[in-house]
Amino acid sequence: MVRNSSQLLVRFGGQVRELRQAAGLSQEAFADRCGLDRTYISGIERGKRNVSLENLEVLAKALNVTLSRLLEEP
Repeated sequence: MVRNSSQLLVRFGGQVRELRQAAGLSQEAFADRCGLDRTYISGIERGKRNVSLENLEVLAKALNVTLSRLLEEP
């Protein structure tokens, strides 16, 4: 089954937001922890950014989760 990429990005962004909030981090604090711009994090969470494999690893490490946990369906 082929999924619409924009739906995938929105679902992934929701997962990032959920994990970030569960960690008690604001977007700004999370962005600082990742070494990324806050507007980039905002774009990810809104499903507007297609994240690279390298940044997936950065996000997972900043959230203290595995890559597989980060990519789980919410």
